[in-house]
Amino acid sequence: MNTLITVAPTGAETAKADCPQLPTTLEELVETAVRCEASGASLIHIHLRDADHQPTLDPFYLRDAVQALREQTSLVLQLSTGGSVHDPLEKRLTVLDAEPDSCSLTCGTTNFGDDVFLNPYPFMAQLYQLAQEREVVPEFELFDLGHVAALRHLIDDFGLPFGGKVHVDFVTGVPGAMPGTPAALMAGIQALPPEVTSWSATGIGRTHLSIAAVALASGGHLRVGMEDNLNFAKGQPVQHNVELVTRAAELARLMQRPPMTTDEARELLSVKDRRPA
Repeated sequence: MNTLITVAPTGAETAKADCPQLPTTLEELVETAVRCEASGASLIHIHLRDADHQPTLDPFYLRDAVQALREQTSLVLQLSTGGSVHDPLEKRLTVLDAEPDSCSLTCGTTNFGDDVFLNPYPFMAQLYQLAQEREVVPEFELFDLGHVAALRHLIDDFGLPFGGKVHVDFVTGVPGAMPGTPAALMAGIQALPPEVTSWSATGIGRTHLSIAAVALASGGHLRVGMEDNLNFAKGQPVQHNVELVTRAAELARLMQRPPMTTDEARELLSVKDRRPA
């Protein structure tokens, strides 16, 4: 199987002042998306910033970003419903109003450095059902092994997502959550319910390369980007997300699992085609 490469270019944690090369304006985001698609990415995981480069879930920013990216790329557009760890739960639900192709759905509360990323089960259930109603494909984000069990509960309680496919992303290496080790990732893979049709893995910081290698060797897919990793190598900061996408694509080709096209990604995930005619 070819490899789904997701790019997560911005995130909500890194300040623009600390990392000027982080794409935080709409123009920077679109430029990043275009270059990353050309280098092998087929899905973009989107966090947005406001005019002051602060994380935002403002509906106007969300809709403008979805429209601009849909007009200028063929990428599968996935909006984060996590926002920043400080966003209220009810506001995170409004992300689906922007009509993305996909949305993230984190399967449980987790320690997140010095903060807590809150995802109680009633919120998860509400987001899941809303995604089904809006015909948006969720990506189930798993930060801990307990999140795999929560995914099992969601499927049992509410059935399959829109499109019938179940795609998950293991987010490893977050301080306070599942470590970015091959052993932890393999434990998560072995615990997945049989309904899961595809999975990706993310290694935060210095864990990104080892996790990518294990994921490719185990039949999984990849997520890379400056949301997760600001260093290309020791003492070498990332200057553009395309560097991380290009390396992931090279690694995938080396493993004889070349990057998917955006059409192949849409088929893998069974997303609704919302691209302009």
